[in-house]
Amino acid sequence: MSEDLTALATETIAASTARTDPDYPLVHLAPPVGRLNDPNGLLVDGGTYHAFYQLSPLHPHRKLVYWGHATSTDLLRWTQHAPAIIPESSYDLSGAYSGTALALEDDELSSAPAGAPYQLFYTGNLKDPSTDNRTPSQCLVTSPDLVRFEKWPGNPLVPDHLPGYTPHFRDPQVWRDPEHPGEYRMLVGSQREDLTGAGVLLRSTDLLTWVPEGEMSFPDADGALDALGYMWECPSIIRLTDEADGEDYDVLLLCPQGMEPAGEGFENVFPACYAVGHLVGTELRGCDGTVREIDRGTEFYAPQVFARRPSEPGPPLLMAWAGNAGEDGQPSIGTGGWVHAMTAPRVLSLRCGRLIQRLAVAVPDDARLALPGHALATEPTPVPELEGHRSWHLVLELAAPVGGSAGTPAARSRLTLRIGSETCHVDVVLELGEEPALVVDRSTSRYTGHGARRRVSLPEGTAPRIEVLHDRSITEVVVGDGDVALTVRSFVDTRTTGALLSADGTTRVTSARAVVHDEKPTG
Repeated sequence: MSEDLTALATETIAASTARTDPDYPLVHLAPPVGRLNDPNGLLVDGGTYHAFYQLSPLHPHRKLVYWGHATSTDLLRWTQHAPAIIPESSYDLSGAYSGTALALEDDELSSAPAGAPYQLFYTGNLKDPSTDNRTPSQCLVTSPDLVRFEKWPGNPLVPDHLPGYTPHFRDPQVWRDPEHPGEYRMLVGSQREDLTGAGVLLRSTDLLTWVPEGEMSFPDADGALDALGYMWECPSIIRLTDEADGEDYDVLLLCPQGMEPAGEGFENVFPACYAVGHLVGTELRGCDGTVREIDRGTEFYAPQVFARRPSEPGPPLLMAWAGNAGEDGQPSIGTGGWVHAMTAPRVLSLRCGRLIQRLAVAVPDDARLALPGHALATEPTPVPELEGHRSWHLVLELAAPVGGSAGTPAARSRLTLRIGSETCHVDVVLELGEEPALVVDRSTSRYTGHGARRRVSLPEGTAPRIEVLHDRSITEVVVGDGDVALTVRSFVDTRTTGALLSADGTTRVTSARAVVHDEKPTG
């Protein structure tokens, strides 16, 4: 008799104590039990946001990879639902791996598989238990209501990797082709037989039969992306409007495994990057070879943008896994039986070819603090409104300029936000002046992971503004008007609440706002 994997997950989740763990986030999506990783099938349906994700409920004892499912109506509080995809079919017994989703319009349903308004695409993973050889396949799940989920009886749609590639062939993104109405495209992360990374494109008119188009190429990049890393994971194409010139661009998000650190940057286990151009056929034209990291923090991977119906437009929202491959030994596994979380959703834009990220949930203008106009003390001083809280969102705007002007260096100045106790904390430091930078130091925290200290140079013209969303064991920092984003797992002293501010130089706060997300003060 085969094992009932649905019942196994349900029972494990029901017995979980994860939410009682003092490190469990309040406003970031985290697993109900076990291990969470890549976001999958993100979509917006009316006023509800659906986040599917890689869920291993029996971690660390067994590697059974499901698609978890959670929803939110405000992008702050997430409700968990039963897993949507169960790894129990002949083609996914080794895991229901990453993918994306489509929400179809009414006039598309007559020709849609199962006539269903929701189409979820994923990689079925199958490993031979004796040889460990992998067979990847691209598969389909349909849903009439995002409550019931049915695997397509004709699965798999793409039964194996394509010729010229290794079995590292996964993570399909499916989207409507804006240039050819009624047609769809699929982008699959791949590894060539020469062990270099690539993205492979396929095309369909019915979401079932997929015809290979070829590799994505970069004719204007002078070879910079032709052999980038040894495998591309979680590639996707999104269209964004540049705030500077009003032109639409296609932005390639990708996670090239095997990139070497380049001075400052690409320092995580595997990076999450982007390149900008115009996708014409299989060519990303106008991409000059520049590849930048999306987030400069210590935990950020597999980013994905929420899919929307064309009739329900809205801002492009990105969510990512706040984790790294192979770094599952966080304190929460021992204290609550869970590990990892998602970032908070971010609104994406472009400015002069650079990705701009703004947290989707803003701090209201009327949530002002009593700091403006005051020089800050050189010794750490509590922010009164945050005392007693371990989940909060703080925005500070400063008088000090970032960078000099007309050849005159700006005076050096430093703002430090300390989260935690004297002996167990994370310091978020904004350095202002001639060489502005953001520095995050978690060397005294309960988890240092891949990098105890991270320094990020700020682009020229970055405004002296810092936004910090701290949620128990995860902290996200945005500098300027979305110019730089940084995510870090911040396992600090759970007995200490609030935040401490200090400064040197001439730093003055011109505006301060904050909200707290605790239902009541802790401590």
